[in-house]
Amino acid sequence: MVSSALRECDLYRPLRNGVVQCTACHHWCAIKPGESGKCGVRRNYDGKLYLVTYGKAAAIHIDPVEKKPLYHFLPGEGILSIGTVGCNFRCQFCQNWEISQLRDFYVDPKTGEPDRFIGYDSPPERIVEAAEYYGVRLLAYTYNEPVVWIEYAHDIAVLGVERGMRNVFVSSGFETHHAWKYMEGLLHAINVDLKGFTEKFYREITGARLKPVLENIEYLGGEVWPKIWLEVTTLVIDGYNDSEEELRGIARFLASVNPNIPWHVTAAHPDYKMLHIRPTPHSTLIKAYEIGKEEGLKFVYVGNVYDPERSSTYCPKCGTMLIRRDGYRVTEMWEERGVCHNCGEKIPGVWK
Repeated sequence: MVSSALRECDLYRPLRNGVVQCTACHHWCAIKPGESGKCGVRRNYDGKLYLVTYGKAAAIHIDPVEKKPLYHFLPGEGILSIGTVGCNFRCQFCQNWEISQLRDFYVDPKTGEPDRFIGYDSPPERIVEAAEYYGVRLLAYTYNEPVVWIEYAHDIAVLGVERGMRNVFVSSGFETHHAWKYMEGLLHAINVDLKGFTEKFYREITGARLKPVLENIEYLGGEVWPKIWLEVTTLVIDGYNDSEEELRGIARFLASVNPNIPWHVTAAHPDYKMLHIRPTPHSTLIKAYEIGKEEGLKFVYVGNVYDPERSSTYCPKCGTMLIRRDGYRVTEMWEERGVCHNCGEKIPGVWK
């Protein structure tokens, strides 16, 4: 019997002696038989690469779309959020580490049975049916990096599109061009975590590299904008990526790609392997907010702290408040969505 948790991957290629190379993310893992990639969930069985978490959701919730965070993509809508175990990043500050950093499990290729719990039975049909049941029109692939379970996400997304739903990635931005091609026509929005602005931070704190993330932001904010709506989040960590130089570098980079990209600067708290840090001071987030504005970004938001003023949306031309937010809750929405009712300025986003 083969479990639904096993599905041959679409994004890989054979090498020599039974070794395969995963082509989903920029680690480009060469994987020997019986081993897995850095994510822990794409495993080589007899010269074929399998996703061992297919149809296995470790977390399913209905959230406001603002929690992803997406502030210019159908504000006020509910979104069904799903995640699995495993991740291609090793962020020491991870706030979903209980599932994302799980690696020590094994699926027997003959029986298809795992030797430990890896998620709820949630085939694509069941996910989409649940969204329909609860009247939710948006699907988010989140909690851990969706590119490591991209075949599962792809199959859910296909069904969602067929039923008039829209799909959202919450990602670290480490996808390859193969991954973008694979999801072509299925993705409607993405929030990319730009976790820092130095290679040193990325290599030492996340176990990844900065350059591919920047290249993906340039691609999403340029070539495919706004076909796939892009917003960017930086979790500001006290003493690690919160210097004025680094924050200004991020803001300047984003503004050079597209000044209409919303930038979310959010507070971190002690978690996983960074229990020694203090929660990000509100004053640091205000500084980042001001830096973003100074560097030409039209939409900057403060998150993970209570700040209604800096989590609301304003017209970049005349300053009129268009969307008032209280935490992740929209409390006031202007009627002529997409156009400022005061001065007529077009407001970038997906509003209808």
